[in-house]
Amino acid sequence: MSMRRSMSGSAVSNSLIGRLYEVNWLLFALVYVIGAVGVAMILAATDGVWNQGALQHLVRLLLAGGLMLTIALIDIRVWYYSAYPVYAVALLLLGAVDIFGVTVNGSQRWLDLPFIRLQPSEIMKVAIVLALARYYHDLPRRKVSTPIGLLGALVIIGVPMQFILRQPDLGTTILLVATGFALVFLAGVRWRVIGGAAIAAMVMIPLFFKYGLKDYQRSRIQTLLSPESDPTGASYHIIQSKIALGSGGLSGKGYMQGTQRQGEYVPENTTDFIFTVIGEEFGLIGCVATILAYSALMALCLFLSTQTKHVFSRLLILGITTTFALYVFINMAMVMGLIPVVGVPLPLISYGGTVILAVMTGFGLILSAHLYRGSELPRGGD
Repeated sequence: MSMRRSMSGSAVSNSLIGRLYEVNWLLFALVYVIGAVGVAMILAATDGVWNQGALQHLVRLLLAGGLMLTIALIDIRVWYYSAYPVYAVALLLLGAVDIFGVTVNGSQRWLDLPFIRLQPSEIMKVAIVLALARYYHDLPRRKVSTPIGLLGALVIIGVPMQFILRQPDLGTTILLVATGFALVFLAGVRWRVIGGAAIAAMVMIPLFFKYGLKDYQRSRIQTLLSPESDPTGASYHIIQSKIALGSGGLSGKGYMQGTQRQGEYVPENTTDFIFTVIGEEFGLIGCVATILAYSALMALCLFLSTQTKHVFSRLLILGITTTFALYVFINMAMVMGLIPVVGVPLPLISYGGTVILAVMTGFGLILSAHLYRGSELPRGGD
């Protein structure tokens, strides 16, 4: 088998077959195990009718899998040089939502394209990780904690945040900001800077609550503390979600036997609240098994991050894994009534085309970073 060897001593095959052999197929398999759970749960949530979401989810998984593999086989240096252009395109798409966006349930988040209803904020979740990884790869380490070093990162995080808040989409805004600051931390910013930012955030939270949120968003937070105060209004999702989860008990009522689901008591149970279907039909065992599958995938990604030799690949893997972990944590916490309802799907399981596209693009980048972990990248804008 023909091989080319990098300065680090690791090698990547020159042939397509050789590179396919070297792809981390365990990650690929874990993605599809979780995706298969999604197909089964959407099918259950739609009373076994395939063409009401399950078939579309399966087709999207297969198509996005091809995209994931294609991205994995492309040299990580291509993604390094594409980082800022991808970020710029994502910003343009967010700007286009302001002008041409489709409004659904009071939110203007989507662009209607011929083959897909695109949600550019999902693309930005990957683009912002690419841009920050490139930024910190190029930034000399001595400048990481300086004001000018921090300013660049804040601009990369802050500009898309303004667009997404206007849609409004609080859940995605929280995800972007949390991922961005996690990458700033992982890049090596000093603890005193992080402590100062944490204090500033604590001061800003009351002001953001009063002036930065819509009325319905404030209502969701207030009713979280006292859900019984508005059981048919702002608290309805949370109350019904808890009933569905609790009614499943230890082992659940059985596949397609959920009475809460059949009575349509839990809204959005193919998208943001699909975890309630797992809880009701497979009980605590099903919920724990789902969490373990997600944990295995994230643990594998963290392991792959330790195998790379350059800052760009390491931050790229850690940033995408952080975004994925936040997706899972926020969705499950929201469904269990631990945090307000913020409209975050359960990745690979919830129905939604752009989310699958963004998540599997991210895993394709992780596979590329691992496959080309020995490649040389320029530093400091060389």
